Amino acid sequence: MHRWLAGLALALSVSQAWAADTLRCGSQLISVGDRSSEVVQKCGEPVSRDLLGYKRSADRREEFQVEEWTYGPNGGMYQYLRFEGNRLKQISSKRGN
Repeated sequence: MHRWLAGLALALSVSQAWAADTLRCGSQLISVGDRSSEVVQKCGEPVSRDLLGYKRSADRREEFQVEEWTYGPNGGMYQYLRFEGNRLKQISSKRGN
């Protein structure tokens, strides 16, 4: 029973997307906080760019664009990069179907 539960927990964890603070593009590294132009320079153009909407700044005086860029598949994995304004805010990966 214990072995079955451990296997189930492992399967669930593998099926979920996970987040990271850095991503390797060839011999280059990108990190949360990088500008979109730096990411394109290091990783090339993404497979897709999706506009998710707009977000207001904390003081509500500015509004900035929120995008998700997709790279991959690389070894069966897709990488999803979320940009708020011109800055990389989140890197997540998920195994492709």
